[in-house]
Amino acid sequence: MAASGAVEAGPPGAAAAPSSAPARDHLFRPISAEDEELQPTEIESLCMNCYRNGMTRLLLTKIPFFREIIVSSFSCEHCGWNNTEIQSAGRIQDQGVRYTLTVRAQEDMNREVVKTDSATTRIPELDFEIPAFSQKGALTTVEGLISRAISGLEQDQPTRRANEEAVAERIDKFIVKLKELKQVASPFTLVIDDPSGNSFVENPHAPQKDESLEITRYSRTLQQEEMLGLRAGAPEEKPEEEDFRKEVLQFNTNCPECNAPAQTNMKLVQIPHFKEVIIMATNCENCGHRTNESETCSVEIPELEFELGMAVLGGKFTTLEGMLNDIRELVTKNPFTLGDSSNPGQAAKLQEFSQKLDQILEGNMKAHFIMDDPAGNSYLQNVYAPEDDPEMKVEQYKRTFDQNEELGLNDMKTEGYETGLAAQR
Repeated sequence: MAASGAVEAGPPGAAAAPSSAPARDHLFRPISAEDEELQPTEIESLCMNCYRNGMTRLLLTKIPFFREIIVSSFSCEHCGWNNTEIQSAGRIQDQGVRYTLTVRAQEDMNREVVKTDSATTRIPELDFEIPAFSQKGALTTVEGLISRAISGLEQDQPTRRANEEAVAERIDKFIVKLKELKQVASPFTLVIDDPSGNSFVENPHAPQKDESLEITRYSRTLQQEEMLGLRAGAPEEKPEEEDFRKEVLQFNTNCPECNAPAQTNMKLVQIPHFKEVIIMATNCENCGHRTNESETCSVEIPELEFELGMAVLGGKFTTLEGMLNDIRELVTKNPFTLGDSSNPGQAAKLQEFSQKLDQILEGNMKAHFIMDDPAGNSYLQNVYAPEDDPEMKVEQYKRTFDQNEELGLNDMKTEGYETGLAAQR
């Protein structure tokens, strides 16, 4: 289902007042040359190579359009040994994530990558895989990932040549293929699959959709839960339907922003002229973060040449003004596109985008707001209901095969399954 409507000019001052920044921002701040307070914490620690004292440096920072991380670096001035790794500053996410990047040009090799130790890295064209927990987490680039793999293979080659010459020759040939990938003579695919949900691949076109990058979120298997050290909770008793409609169910969780204990509310709501929906909302008293969920809808504003893919903003139960404010916050709080490290052309383009979005919020610019939900679970209020809204068009369409694939519908068997069950009995 797709819904679109025009945002008409209205009274100024329609934009919501900005909320106070949570205290967590003082700990995890974006990297900036002007931020003199953003300095790594230095801790004297034991070198595990020469057993003399070296220096560990910790930096708490943010990744745009992602979340907070801790960068850890150790160096020893006595023996020269050094090591760098990253850790997520948040909890294990509710779902795993898989990034599939088609590398077509040298610019793609410079994309920033956060790879946790629980992530599996694959290059299908070479039948190459780096298993989970075989490397420490890293904050690097696509080229850095390949260089790290090359260094790992070259490390033990002298020993292999002495003991297993045939194996060493095969590895040498494979190293040549990896080095050829860095030249991007032909396109190849990089897959990062992280059941913890804490890995990340940069979208240099953000907040617009990246045609070369596919992001898939999935439910973890039992084996992945065990690998991450998670325990499946006891199944909750299903409440009776009558009570479920009347009550707000509550259960404890952790805030996705500050990881403090929070409470999630769940309620079945009947939306007039639409359908019954389940709304899940989390409100953190510690940092003030609020969220609610359903993530299959994409958003487009043609006048701004803006398109937002599924699951980028997360599901919302909000107003049109609230959605536009969330889009503005997503753009304006991105230090890599609007800060010192930004590309001048991209920064100017995003500044213009932000100014036009402010004009729409203030009612000084007319624009069209398009919501496209292949699951048919999104809704834009018709203020003229039950009559048609002259400013809004609602279109029902048949999903494509790819859309059904993303929703997991192609493998569902909805007819003739009774025969199979009878045969099993």
